[in-house]
Amino acid sequence: MKIALLGTGFGQAHAAVYAARDDVEVVVFGRTPAALARIHDSHGFSTTTDLDGLYDDPTIELIDICLPTALHAEHALRALAAGKHVLCELPLALTMSDAEQVAAAAEAGDRQVFVDMFDRFGPANRVLFDAVRAGTYGTLRALELDMHTALRWPGYDLGLDSIALDVMHGDLDIVTQLLGVPESVSTAGVSGGQRGSAAHAILTYPDVTARVSASSLMPDAYGSRGGYRATFTDGVLEHYFGEVGEDGEDATVVEYTAAGRRVLTAQGADSYTAMIEHVLACLRGEADNRIALSSVLDALALTLDIHHAIQPEPRSGPVS
Repeated sequence: MKIALLGTGFGQAHAAVYAARDDVEVVVFGRTPAALARIHDSHGFSTTTDLDGLYDDPTIELIDICLPTALHAEHALRALAAGKHVLCELPLALTMSDAEQVAAAAEAGDRQVFVDMFDRFGPANRVLFDAVRAGTYGTLRALELDMHTALRWPGYDLGLDSIALDVMHGDLDIVTQLLGVPESVSTAGVSGGQRGSAAHAILTYPDVTARVSASSLMPDAYGSRGGYRATFTDGVLEHYFGEVGEDGEDATVVEYTAAGRRVLTAQGADSYTAMIEHVLACLRGEADNRIALSSVLDALALTLDIHHAIQPEPRSGPVS
């Protein structure tokens, strides 16, 4: 399968997964020759600055969109119009109107659209999903999800204008997948000044509460750390990844019950590898799309509501 990967920033995460496969041919689009050269040197992929040529290429089946968020919906629509399947980095769009346009275009054609809700595929998160759905520890009463990170990506300041969309969205998707749309939402956010921010959202449901928190105010030495704590009537599941100064996730989940503490090791590929394998399996006709547009719109609407709620109030001018 031939894939056009658009973007050399976050696209590097997708590129690394494709590079480990022998069943795909990848060409990478970017606007910066030096960034394209790094990807070519690392993975051997063909590169181009000719975006139009990729859309016109009849041999390309999948457009993988890792461009800045503001361009996601535009390029999803363009890919569908060109008869390509679409894998779009999250979030799908900056407005529900744009997201609904993509959904309408997909419904009118026969191409599949995948939104990169990679957190659904992480082994530790699958332990949580299975426990909630099976009632392994009784009824879920409280769910807390956190992500704290240093600013380690050039060009991404993760202020209040982007932290909900770029950091909280995946965790909010986990909440909506498990609990649905909340009855109410309360939010708080603080700007780091020049760079960074922190934000919190409390989501209420009948007999259960959820909290999603994110911060990009951590020093470089902290790295990136996050995870969840799920409190049930008969136990607790807790998963946190990352150590000081280290990136990445692991699949260790700790179970706490009346019988004591037990460490669980979830099995399976990391979330990005599993997500891309799922996309390719769907395109081979071997699986049903678990990250289709219809499954992501509730989380997007919730994320956009929180995004707008945490924006700072405009300062009033001096009283004359």
